[in-house]
Amino acid sequence: MVSESCGNPSVEVEAIMSRRPKYDKSKICIKCKVNNGAIVVRHAVYCKECFPALLSSKVKRILEPQINPKPDLSRKKSLKASGNLLVGFSGGLGSTTLLDLISRIYLSNRMEIKEEGIAKPRGGKGHPRNEPVWKKVTVCYVEIAAGFSGMTDRTETIQQLVQEKFEALDFIPLRLENAFDPTWWDRVGGKPTSDMNADLINDDLFVSTVFDSPTSEPVQRLRSYISALPTHTAIDSTIHTLIRILLLYTARSTRSSHLLLGTSLTSLSINLISSISQGGGFSVREEAQEEWRSDSMETVRLIRPLQEITMKECSMWAWWNNLRVVGKQRHPGVKQGIGALTKDFIVGLERDYPSTVSTIARTCAKLAPRVGASGSCILCERPLQPGVQEWESRISIRATAPSSPSHSSDSFSLLQSLTPYLCYSCHATLMSRSSKGVSGNITNTSLPLPVWASARLHISPSDAAICVQLDVKEADDEIWLARKVDPNEMKAAIGEFLLV
Repeated sequence: MVSESCGNPSVEVEAIMSRRPKYDKSKICIKCKVNNGAIVVRHAVYCKECFPALLSSKVKRILEPQINPKPDLSRKKSLKASGNLLVGFSGGLGSTTLLDLISRIYLSNRMEIKEEGIAKPRGGKGHPRNEPVWKKVTVCYVEIAAGFSGMTDRTETIQQLVQEKFEALDFIPLRLENAFDPTWWDRVGGKPTSDMNADLINDDLFVSTVFDSPTSEPVQRLRSYISALPTHTAIDSTIHTLIRILLLYTARSTRSSHLLLGTSLTSLSINLISSISQGGGFSVREEAQEEWRSDSMETVRLIRPLQEITMKECSMWAWWNNLRVVGKQRHPGVKQGIGALTKDFIVGLERDYPSTVSTIARTCAKLAPRVGASGSCILCERPLQPGVQEWESRISIRATAPSSPSHSSDSFSLLQSLTPYLCYSCHATLMSRSSKGVSGNITNTSLPLPVWASARLHISPSDAAICVQLDVKEADDEIWLARKVDPNEMKAAIGEFLLV
């Protein structure tokens, strides 16, 4: 018998439970409470007139506490950065939205029109709001076409787009191969360096110096670097890392105190999950914001002002303001990596459960490592977790080196290992093999190092005698060398202990 309190759906239409609407209360804007809504943001309705104030407040809430040299969470003081501003631009939706918002909020004309038609400063001539926050603003674009065959160089298209829409801003074009170009390295004030390669056959990644090699051209070294990577996930992660480091050193050379990237909340959640799945949990907080220092130079704050704005909000802003979105350039194989799988999952999650995506970012923001960093990684220049080598040695299978003259103590004394200078994520990126990798057999095992990594490892001939032997251990006249063991060799070594 059907309870009278619940009602009988077959007789009473009102007894049928209605679906939850996309918006909470009504179609009226929750801010002005007058206009009809035009967009639903996490079940909240906003009209087209109130939407710009929503995005502006979100950008200011993230960016303004970090503008002054000393972070000010109250945001009550006047804003004055210690250096210039560099905005990373990829041509995608996020970076296009960011550049337009920054231009409107901080770079537009700060004069207001009076009734007489004469432009006068707001708040008086000497009011702090009329002072520019940054003395100079530069837009930087990194072209990746040279790393892959069949890709189109879009530098001129991007430069034309920026100069037409934001003619007052300077434009700096970079190329992905600049990461292997000593000329560019000298131009940004880098230390002396030489071409170095790492051997991927051994987990210790022994480094050697290359002299007068025919593959010393930056483009050739870039392609050699990419071809040596084991998986599509590694290639995608490496490209993101190279672009970020190129932008950071460019920010330093332009005396910029801030580097802004157009990473939306959706993209940030994708990066967080993807980074953790690739072993980057120790530096997961740097995915949202980081303070980068190089040598004794001033700090560059890398900030993502759109980290509270979803991809849907960025799309509506670009549509309503007629912004031209060129689109972010995709390299071959990008859809076969962990990042693409994570993107499909997060985008579907945002479509079905909008509030869940922001929960990912908020949860990761609460994470903190138990111990402090022991330095910075030589490749990604993010915090280096202490004790990684000891942990990996306990879970790795090692084999003794054959007793031959080539494996004597003297032969390894001058070899320098790259592994102690790498974070776990970068080491896993270089050494993790997969049955679904780029190719079945990777013939290229020589990995060219970026110029900033070579500069930190650079040792002059006169200093070679003080090279520390890091990876060969001697005990009771035995030399132990860590190396990667073939599965067949591994099975043969433990075959007598296996139960058939």
